[in-house]
Amino acid sequence: MTLKDLHLKAKKEHWAVPHFNFSSYSQLLGIIKGASQLRAPVLAGTSEGEREFIGIKQAVDIIKSLRESNNIPIFLNADHCHSVESAKIAFDAGYDSIHIDLSKKPFKENLEGTKQVVDYVKSKNPEVEVEGELGYLATDSSKVYNEVIEIPQDSYTKIDEAILYVQQTGIDRFAPAIGNMHGISVRPKKIRFDLIEELRKALPANLTFTLHGGSGTDALDLKKIVEMGFNNIHISTEIRVAYTNALREALAKDVNETTPYKYLALARDAVAELVIEKLKIYNTVNVI
Repeated sequence: MTLKDLHLKAKKEHWAVPHFNFSSYSQLLGIIKGASQLRAPVLAGTSEGEREFIGIKQAVDIIKSLRESNNIPIFLNADHCHSVESAKIAFDAGYDSIHIDLSKKPFKENLEGTKQVVDYVKSKNPEVEVEGELGYLATDSSKVYNEVIEIPQDSYTKIDEAILYVQQTGIDRFAPAIGNMHGISVRPKKIRFDLIEELRKALPANLTFTLHGGSGTDALDLKKIVEMGFNNIHISTEIRVAYTNALREALAKDVNETTPYKYLALARDAVAELVIEKLKIYNTVNVI
């Protein structure tokens, strides 16, 4: 089953392919452990910073190894490539999926850069998915915001631009700005369900919709988002918070512990618990 097949299956059956970012091997093991328990697929992602830390070729090799030793579909996504060159490097290294994020660039530059990536990838391997992002998220990943965040009106995805963007780029997945935010906010995120409905009506039925900034989004809102046709949901900040809190707790509990596989196992299991929680929200249980 290709990643595109998986997304089409998820859309038809009203569940979401989970996307979880990782920046360490123990985090990734937690993600796989949680998904395996619920018989769910995984799209594991690395941002540019995570790829730099792990090693881009090493990430590809790790996923390949885990795919061979686990009986669930596991794919690797190059998350938030902020330049055409970054996207090409990830593709050439062997990533299964490329997310080209030029969303904070002017519309024309975003469209043209995204199309360059699609043309480059599809000319070499049509099975590799390319995701584009239109409208921009005003917050940063991995942050917990204690203040109230006001979303700029000009950041929301515009219907006319979305139609043109999808038609001219040929992307497989579309990531709009519909009130979602990176990081976690003290105030619940206000999702524009009216905008989701308009975008769904305006864009092709077989287009995969991706939600970025899933961390901290209300569970009922996430369920509704999936029901309305988003079949790829990204979680990063919550993974990092669960992992880090468990690690801090383990080290504080026994300040003399120096064996990494003992305290890292606790952090891994905290990630697995969070993954299971999210998969149940997405209705992604026993789907493979």
